[in-house]
Amino acid sequence: MADVSHRPGDISGHPDVSEMRDRYARVMETRGVAAVEELVILAGIYAAISGWTVHFSAAKPTLALSNLVVGIALAVLGLCMSMAPERSQDLNFVVLLLGAWLIVSPWVVARSAGTGAILSNVITGACVCLFALVAGGILMSRGRRTPDTRR
Repeated sequence: MADVSHRPGDISGHPDVSEMRDRYARVMETRGVAAVEELVILAGIYAAISGWTVHFSAAKPTLALSNLVVGIALAVLGLCMSMAPERSQDLNFVVLLLGAWLIVSPWVVARSAGTGAILSNVITGACVCLFALVAGGILMSRGRRTPDTRR
């Protein structure tokens, strides 16, 4: 019968030890990015429900619908990016554009939006843009430290 008991000790003799160390190092390097992307998820959820929490959904239904769609898109993008942060550099630009849209949408979608709707959208959009820039900066600094070996 084969001995399948677990023995304590190091795994230096394991044939895949270098690959496991490299993968663990990559995961630890992108941990900060995943945390920032989780903030994108929260901002997306807030943007989606902001029309009802700030009470402008009845007065400006087009703005509430725009926020709902953009908020859902941000939450889904944030979820996807937090699950695979090493592949999320290209999607940060999309998140940045959606944040910019949140900032300008009160004037584009609803020409005379109220103060609450404007403040909600501008603050949420600025936070989303900041999150995208921070995540992009973390990924770019990681890319400078370690050359891309996938090629």
